[in-house]
Amino acid sequence: MSDTNFIEQVTQESLFSELSDKSPVSTLREEAIARIRNSLRPGQQQMADWYAGPLAVSAVPGAGKSTGMAAAAAIAIARQYERAAQSRLSSRRQLVVVTFTRSAAANIKAKIRKYLREDLSLPQTGFAVYTLHGLALNIASRHPDLSGLQLENVTLITPNQSHRFIRTAVEQWIANNQTTYLRLLEGSQFDGEETERLRRQSVLRTEVLPDLATTVIHEAKSSGLSPEDLRQWNEQTTDPYAILSVAAGLYEQYQKLMRSRDFIDYDDMILAALRVLENDSARRLEQNQVFAVFEDEAQDSSPLQTRLLEILASDMGDKGDKEDKGDNFLLLTPHSGLNLVRVGDPNQAINSTFTPADPIYFRQFCEECDRLRRLATMDRAGRSTRIVIEAANFALEWINSFYGVKLQQSSHGSISSLPFRDQRICPVDTGDPQQDANPAPVGRGLELYTPRDIHHTVELLSKRAIELFAEDPTKVSAAVLVRENRQGRWLAEALEPICKEHKITLYDVGERDRRSHIPQEILALLQFCDRPHSPDYLKAALEVLVERQLIPTQDLNALASLPEEFLYPGPLAAPQTETVQKAAHLCRSLLRARLELPIYQLISFLALALNYDQAELATADKLAERVNQQIAGNSSMGAMLSALSEIVSSERFEAVETEDLEARYTRNGQLTIITMHKAKGLDWDYVFLPFLHENLIPGRFWVPPQSQFLGDFTLSEVARAQVRAALHNESRIPEVSQAWEIAKHLKTAEEYRLLYVAMTRAKRLLWMSAAQKAPFTWSKPENLQEQAPCPVFPALKRQFPDCVVSGATEVNRNLD
Repeated sequence: MSDTNFIEQVTQESLFSELSDKSPVSTLREEAIARIRNSLRPGQQQMADWYAGPLAVSAVPGAGKSTGMAAAAAIAIARQYERAAQSRLSSRRQLVVVTFTRSAAANIKAKIRKYLREDLSLPQTGFAVYTLHGLALNIASRHPDLSGLQLENVTLITPNQSHRFIRTAVEQWIANNQTTYLRLLEGSQFDGEETERLRRQSVLRTEVLPDLATTVIHEAKSSGLSPEDLRQWNEQTTDPYAILSVAAGLYEQYQKLMRSRDFIDYDDMILAALRVLENDSARRLEQNQVFAVFEDEAQDSSPLQTRLLEILASDMGDKGDKEDKGDNFLLLTPHSGLNLVRVGDPNQAINSTFTPADPIYFRQFCEECDRLRRLATMDRAGRSTRIVIEAANFALEWINSFYGVKLQQSSHGSISSLPFRDQRICPVDTGDPQQDANPAPVGRGLELYTPRDIHHTVELLSKRAIELFAEDPTKVSAAVLVRENRQGRWLAEALEPICKEHKITLYDVGERDRRSHIPQEILALLQFCDRPHSPDYLKAALEVLVERQLIPTQDLNALASLPEEFLYPGPLAAPQTETVQKAAHLCRSLLRARLELPIYQLISFLALALNYDQAELATADKLAERVNQQIAGNSSMGAMLSALSEIVSSERFEAVETEDLEARYTRNGQLTIITMHKAKGLDWDYVFLPFLHENLIPGRFWVPPQSQFLGDFTLSEVARAQVRAALHNESRIPEVSQAWEIAKHLKTAEEYRLLYVAMTRAKRLLWMSAAQKAPFTWSKPENLQEQAPCPVFPALKRQFPDCVVSGATEVNRNLD
């Protein structure tokens, strides 16, 4: 739909054509609105022209979503004031703006206030900005009797695979379902050997079942599904493991535990708000306070979150009782009175394979709005130089073309399953209001390298960084975007002496993330010290030691299945390998400290044993002080473990920080190392993308060797694909093999969207490389082997031959 047609339509229903006798104040305000509108790009103007009804806005990276939404919000608030003045009534209704993160909420709130204050001379009221969960909590807390949430009595948690509620739910399910559990233990084949049985038990109890529980609980709760729904779907399959039935049982046990302890998770907050809105009077009360809802990052919403916003945005508050038509009573139609503006980019959906978010729902909203001539497009972006835009567009089109052929040949795919929505980024028009829009490139703007190995990568990357920071580092920002935290840690260690020599500030974002895990790491080690013969606690402690690179990566299930034999091998035990001996020695040293040190010194000792850096030690000291205060008068190991467990579960403990985080990530004069996921929404003058290899992007669905006794698939991913197929109204629930193929495709699509997001973070220079030799796994970066590049990387080199940079050797001349 063209911008001209859209603007013609919305102006016909705009406020200006409805008002005949305007006061001088109204005239001045209309002029101010016109000035704001004219300062925007065409795509942003489409948002600003919104007056009522549904509107989908599909925005490319760098299109100025937050600026456009803030301007549109301020104009909508001004028009609401005007409506109230014309009707001579005081309007209690406000605009609700919903964003994805707290930092984004603070940013857009400041922009809206600025427009109201400086451009429209209006009070800085008439709107509220929330995160989705903040909005849900606000509604639920106003109606505690309906929501069932007594906030003073509940504790908010974020369950993950290692959370004690998940682990307890697994143990209770096993106790109640021995027959099904033994079927899983048998796997595809089993010779009955006792050591193997113990190893499989460890894998199922500490990895497979907790992972399945975490995945399905998130998927089901965020979609309003019950355990019974999963059981019914399971009956449609011939799965010998009854995966969805197992998941239903785990989900049921988890819910019982949560209720028994007055714990809630983030999905419970959404469900509590929806319980409020099921009540007619409460729904009308909430709707009467809202004249419209604007949502940002709509591609990351779950089904229940979308439903919450649609109910609030339904213009039914003043219309008395409305017949409830079941699930269809909020279907989007031209007459639904849905005052909802949803802004997003399906091509930047990068969370759907590890959260319940699914871009299919925003795509459906866009399609429905397109049929109603209510789809706007923000395709002009001023962030990046033109060559970066060309590279991103080419990558999108090549990937869609490459995988389109595969999908047409497969039995489960369709053209709608392509990784990307067909939408090109366009440079801005001449005279665009953004300063330095589509800036001039630095060097070639796009540089493509094929180093010999990862060490050569560091050499080339650091050389380019030194050149870029040479002139005036205070005026430029730069970042290295990595796929995994382990890559970032290795790279930070390699770059640190070089950056120090050339006075370049190096900031490793992953270092801060590691500090946030300190309470959980300390708890794992203390639980082991308290019960060293527990296979679960031993394995959890070993995982911490591996993650902190204090012991080599190895099969921890084999060690944990026989704790006594591992820790104190007898004379008849098989000789331990050097890596096992190192792990056992470190574990025994922790146990000695438990016996020799007073309890109040244990946390500080463990922090030193884990080789924490200065900031981590400060965080550990803060944690120790907090715990020791809580157990004063009862200094026992049990009391310490209880206090630590509460801290880990409730997430009320914050690491020691000295900076505003997002501002710290993009600060001028520093080289930031950050994961591609965390980089979303940020940008830098220069962006480095090293280690672009096929085994990571798009990667392969890899079944861990320890769980291959179940088959060549993982239970959690099969269950996720089956649940989503049912939610997407597929004709049948896919069987295990087909569900695994669907899951692999979804993962591939998301990894390519992640690469697209990473490429579009660059303003003036995008530096990309794929070394010929790299580690198979970054837990062992010293083991280099030949690695194929990410498939789109050779295609980029063929498309942009002038951007291929030869390295220090002849090897780079044969780039493909």
